[in-house]
Amino acid sequence: MKIENDNPNNVYNQNYSISKLNRNKKNNHSSLMILFTGLSGSGKSTIASKLEQHLHSQNLQTYTLDGDNMRLGLNSDLGFSPEDRNENLRRIGEVSKLMVDAGLITLAAFVSPLKSDRKLIETIVGSDNFIEIFVNTSLEECERRDVKGLYAKARKGEIPNFTGISSPYEAPENPSLEINTENTSVENAVEIITEYLKNKISLHHE
Repeated sequence: MKIENDNPNNVYNQNYSISKLNRNKKNNHSSLMILFTGLSGSGKSTIASKLEQHLHSQNLQTYTLDGDNMRLGLNSDLGFSPEDRNENLRRIGEVSKLMVDAGLITLAAFVSPLKSDRKLIETIVGSDNFIEIFVNTSLEECERRDVKGLYAKARKGEIPNFTGISSPYEAPENPSLEINTENTSVENAVEIITEYLKNKISLHHE
């Protein structure tokens, strides 16, 4: 008897014998995704980099995903329209899901301005594997820093759809952690996050 195929694309999930739990046990820590969200220039990448250095020194398995780096590679075909931004973050979510499954503490530094897009990432990765850190730095301070000269260009109209200037940023309402870089140093931020992570990455949470 012929079996009717109800999968028109003929795509099926393939399960393998080595699981996330197996990898976590081998690494001796749980894996998860830490999303750093905030305005451009808020300090997301700086804090993520310092945190990864610290975690790496503790023999934890880590990897950092950065907005600019992703747009230079995997997402180089995307622009900054609302649709492309959504697709950019959807891909980030899928990549992060794979890295978490591979046993890595995955740090992701992205503006990710919309609540709906951040929720999409959380849904893809799984709420149990997701930590949202709001790097809360005022627009005025980010413009004062203007590390990459982007705000000056945005004010001149040279960069359309720039978050905080011509495109909105929706601040998280209930982030896992909130770091105000105007009164917290990078070193202190790393200490705060490390303390928060202690119970999150211990294997008894698996």
